[in-house]
Amino acid sequence: MNQRIFHVLEYNKIVEMLNGQASSSLGKEKTRSIKPSTNLSEVIEWQEQTDEAAHVLRLKGNVPLGGIFDIKPSIKRSVIGGLLNAHECLDVASTIYGGKQIKYFIEAMEEPEMPILRDLIEQIVPLNELERQIKSCIDDNGHVMDGASDKLRTIRSKIRTNESRVRDKLDGYTKTKSKMLSDAIVTIRNDRYVLPVKQEYRGAIGGIVHDQSASGATLFIEPQAVVDINNQLQEARVQEKNEVERILRELSEKIADDQDFLYQNVEALGQIDFMFARAKLAKLMRASMPKMNDQGIIKMKQARHPLISDDEVVANDVELGESYTTIVITGPNTGGKTVTLKMVGLCTLMAQSGLQVPALDGCELSIFSNVFADIGDEQSIEQSLSTFSSHMTNIVNIMDQVDHQTLVLFDELGAGTDPQEGAALAMAILDDVVGRGARIIATTHYPELKAYGYNRNGVTNASVEFDIQTLKPTYRLLIGVPGRSNAFEISRKLGLNESVIETAKSHIGTDSKSVENMIASLEDSRRGAERDYEQAEDVLREAEDLKQELQTQWELFDKKREELYKKAEQKAEKAVQKAREEAEAIVSELRSMKNQASLKEHEWIEARKSLDEAQPKLSKQRPGQENRPTIAKELQPGDEVQLLTLNQKGTILDKVGNNEFQVQVGIMKVKVKQKDLQFIKREEPLIEKPMATVKGSTYHVKPELDLRGERFEDALHRLEKYVDDALLAGYPMVSIIHGKGTGALRNGVQAFAKKHSQISTYRIGGMNEGGSGVTIFEFR
Repeated sequence: MNQRIFHVLEYNKIVEMLNGQASSSLGKEKTRSIKPSTNLSEVIEWQEQTDEAAHVLRLKGNVPLGGIFDIKPSIKRSVIGGLLNAHECLDVASTIYGGKQIKYFIEAMEEPEMPILRDLIEQIVPLNELERQIKSCIDDNGHVMDGASDKLRTIRSKIRTNESRVRDKLDGYTKTKSKMLSDAIVTIRNDRYVLPVKQEYRGAIGGIVHDQSASGATLFIEPQAVVDINNQLQEARVQEKNEVERILRELSEKIADDQDFLYQNVEALGQIDFMFARAKLAKLMRASMPKMNDQGIIKMKQARHPLISDDEVVANDVELGESYTTIVITGPNTGGKTVTLKMVGLCTLMAQSGLQVPALDGCELSIFSNVFADIGDEQSIEQSLSTFSSHMTNIVNIMDQVDHQTLVLFDELGAGTDPQEGAALAMAILDDVVGRGARIIATTHYPELKAYGYNRNGVTNASVEFDIQTLKPTYRLLIGVPGRSNAFEISRKLGLNESVIETAKSHIGTDSKSVENMIASLEDSRRGAERDYEQAEDVLREAEDLKQELQTQWELFDKKREELYKKAEQKAEKAVQKAREEAEAIVSELRSMKNQASLKEHEWIEARKSLDEAQPKLSKQRPGQENRPTIAKELQPGDEVQLLTLNQKGTILDKVGNNEFQVQVGIMKVKVKQKDLQFIKREEPLIEKPMATVKGSTYHVKPELDLRGERFEDALHRLEKYVDDALLAGYPMVSIIHGKGTGALRNGVQAFAKKHSQISTYRIGGMNEGGSGVTIFEFR
């Protein structure tokens, strides 16, 4: 990728914004070195990293990445035997702690689809012992504490005692001989306590002179009475310095011992910070993840320029690379042509750098080996080049390198010279670059290029919209519609005499008028199509809402009707049962009187049968259902059918003619025409499921049970039932997923396994089985 394009498209500003989102010097180092890649698989991997981090931000809002430092130089110095100071040791401890914080944060998330982040945090080693040793010796301000060693505590106690003795003696001087002192204070010179004595009282005080004032009127004297104490104090301070150095050297050696783990942690933390910096930038820009391809296809809906604020930017749809490979944009100055050009180029560079782009979800961008741009006035006084010469020099360099994997952006192609020659040159340049298969977006003022898109395959016109009523551009990009010349309309709105405008129109050729009329017609058609589309969308939305409402009402009505039918059936059944019981009582009473009557036994049986036949039969078909059409089914072998002529049920064996089937009825096989058969039901084929089926039950048992998120008691209840089902299913081994968390659920699962008579062994899952978040049961 050529370096000039980063300046032209202001890619460096994006890098600065990204750098501001990094939380640590590790992340900032990586953001400063970000560059677009031309490898599709690498870019896709970067985009997945950014999207995964953005997903965490959507769920959690932020991540704990504080207290992380670039400790690589400190590690290197400790390895070669260097002595780290207290602040460097403290930075090591802080980075270890920061690594543990982000590790625990990601592990605590229940989102399963975070393979990249989970892989990175697996690389972070929580060096608890090294962190504890450093923090037990050095406080948060980078000061080696008294408790770092017993010897240091003793030395510092001695220092404080001697300091107190010196001050006490010198305070006595300030009280009794204050007239001899310039100030009644105790001060320090050459790390020794002294008094500011007036020059004339030098002999009265006596002692060692360490310094004097600029005027010479004051001498800083160490009285002889405190010389010995000051000497003891100095000796103690030397001992303190040596002991502190010994402690720091010991810590430096321990840091050197863990160098491999520390380098590994630093690399993982830097990558995590880099990922979240890209995700934070995407959140700031309201960006989305682009789908990447290497086919030169660009599709962006409501794309915005990343460096223009939301209250000023206008979103546009841009498509390139499928139906056409070149877009020629025409329109007025300050209409947004150059912004559109830069937006496409900058979004391409961002996507190839693993950054999300400010557009709606579903956008698609391509990998280009090079992005070239000729944008803006690059006139060079030093090189004595005109604007045209400067542009042509740049274009020549571009055309020397362009190929089918290139995106080329031309701003005001052919400008700066004679309009007729410039237009011809612009078309020739476009023909050459189009012929090489490059993807091109070009802007121009030349009216000749408005017809260019209609005469070339793979080329389309576009324009930026201009509002004649307000005399301002709307900055909307219109694909497929060339820009109109609005000079006459603007002049009329500004009050130019109509006769002058008509005279000007008479000087325009017929071809130019035809083109302008065609463009006007296209604009009217587009506006009409947009209005129709919006109306159709409104009608469709209303129809869908109405359909949903009707469906909901029908379901409520159907449910209510079923409830009423069920109540009616229950009431009727109770009435029939009561009548039957009364009839049974009557028959029983009559039977007891049988010896007194002349009725025979078979007459009693016939009477009982008549009672049974008199019981009403409830219809299983609901009112209204008889009129519902039966779903037609094409009869197949194995279907159960009703033989209408025999009033018998049978099973179709085979089709023996166009409209005739062989049917099994009991032990008989008969041929029956299709019109005499009524479909009843069809046995659905059994679908094998990748799980066991408990005998005598339709409950399917998976080879694993997920208890994450369950309350402890509920989880053990589910576990007990699951193990019974798994034993019935014949599994030799099952996995119980309990997660890591506090470890309470894991301990409960393992305690259950110890007591269960059918569980022979249990163990923690391996690296590819879920690790300490899973326990494996093996059955006897």
